Amino acid sequence: MSSQIHPTPPSRTGRPRSPQAHAAILEATREALVELGWSKLTMGDVASRAGVAKTTLYRRWAHKNELVVDAVAVLFDELELPDRGSLAADIEGVVLQFAALLERPETKTALMAVVAESTRDEALRQRIRSAIVDRQKRLVVLGRERAQARGELPYEEDPAQAAGNADLIFDVIAGAVVHRALVSAEPVDAAWAHSFTLLLVSGLGATPQR
Repeated sequence: MSSQIHPTPPSRTGRPRSPQAHAAILEATREALVELGWSKLTMGDVASRAGVAKTTLYRRWAHKNELVVDAVAVLFDELELPDRGSLAADIEGVVLQFAALLERPETKTALMAVVAESTRDEALRQRIRSAIVDRQKRLVVLGRERAQARGELPYEEDPAQAAGNADLIFDVIAGAVVHRALVSAEPVDAAWAHSFTLLLVSGLGATPQR
């Protein structure tokens, strides 16, 4: 009886062994997307630009959808929330930082491409949520914790309510900035960020009707 050993198929989990190769692949993906657009972007073109074999890409990303999401996700990971001394200042700072990120051609092109494609692809939509949306909610959690420590916001005893409020805050801020910058194509400048923050922090001032 033959004891032939069958090779194990390559895994698609984990990053390429070289961090430099990983970074080069993501950068090449963003460059190719800006130059070629979504429809013409191929794994082969990315591999060529990054100076790696296509097999290196396929060990980590099964499809270009996943690759493009990861390529734009690392850009959003650059967002930070330094302590500016108050909740309002923290919000204004991150709004302007987010808007500056959206102004970069590689961010704008990649984000709009994957969002458009995700309307027809549930798996891609879930990857956007896990790789970009859920990761960036850390900023909301951090900002809220600081505001609570300063006495600007009350502590929430119910973890489910706290998580729900974090989701809502993220949706309001991200949704407003993306719509303003990418849909309305209006500037997100210091004046707009200040007005938006005042509205967010103080609310509309209306009395709820029961």
